[in-house]
Amino acid sequence: MTDHRALPLTPWPQLGIHKGVLIILLLALLGGFLLSLTLGSVKIPLRDIVTILAGGEPAKQTWTAIVWQFRLPKALTAVLAGAALSVSGLQMQTLFRNPLAGPFVLGINAGASLGVALVVLAVGVTGTTLLAGLGVLGDFGIVAAASLGAALVMGLVLAFARRVETMTLLILGLMFSYMVSALVSILLYFSIPERIQAYISWTFGSFGGVTWSQMQVMLPTIMGGLLIAGMLAKSLNALLLGENYARTLGLETRRVRWWVVLSTAVLAATITAFCGPIVFLGVAVPHLGRTLFGTSDHRILIPTCILMGAIMALMADLIAQLPGSQLVLPLNAVMALMGVPVVMWVILRQNNLKSSFAS
Repeated sequence: MTDHRALPLTPWPQLGIHKGVLIILLLALLGGFLLSLTLGSVKIPLRDIVTILAGGEPAKQTWTAIVWQFRLPKALTAVLAGAALSVSGLQMQTLFRNPLAGPFVLGINAGASLGVALVVLAVGVTGTTLLAGLGVLGDFGIVAAASLGAALVMGLVLAFARRVETMTLLILGLMFSYMVSALVSILLYFSIPERIQAYISWTFGSFGGVTWSQMQVMLPTIMGGLLIAGMLAKSLNALLLGENYARTLGLETRRVRWWVVLSTAVLAATITAFCGPIVFLGVAVPHLGRTLFGTSDHRILIPTCILMGAIMALMADLIAQLPGSQLVLPLNAVMALMGVPVVMWVILRQNNLKSSFAS
């Protein structure tokens, strides 16, 4: 393992082999992206996919509508969701120095779900999707409500962060999740059946419900959150040493914590608002990145999590679509089946996960 005490003091790392692995991951992401455009209930040859993206005429005219209206926005959503949740999970694990920390475990997703549930009841959405018919202003309202709900729960967690031990804080986060889930259950109890069914469908998770108009909201929001995370890379390295040691390096820990919370809340809440509470990516991918590179340097881990998270999200969506059939599996079920073995493998490979966060 890399000596964490050297991380904040070293210059930008000479990538070397890391650069080669990142290039491989980038190529794998490109391949997975093209594969997601090719496979589905209707298989479209790769050459026709390239023709459609280039503005040409494919062998069948209906393929153009399938790619542009359904598969391309879904693939872009999967990439954004995988990157956002993986980076937000990485930040939470570093902030709390806990290998099991993540937006889902600490209640951020539950808070975002409460915000979405309140918006659904307020705007009176009906039908099978939560975001249909709201327009761009409605999208901003949902993202804002989800972000506020996530930030509220995260603020409660942080309020106890300096007073209790790590495991106790983790339990408190779970308690906040249960409390928020109870409030959502009460709201749904008084809702009409159509809204209840819409909310339940939303909790299964899906990358296929985002339209191009909604992408105008989602894309810049996610890019902004990722940009903040990238700018915090060196500060996150310093936090691995502990707050007291980080202060001796001149780090303003309170300000850094605020920016970390802001980035995590925006990333996790935006994805939760548009895709539902997607599980396991935020916990599993950061561990895969640390295992792959053998480092805890966030200047390497952040781009790694972006690429690996996007790849895993695309893979999960492909499996959920069951190419060649009309059936669609719940995305969160597939994500859990993929994520649990990954986390178990990492735990068995590294007998002491806490070594990745030790000072």
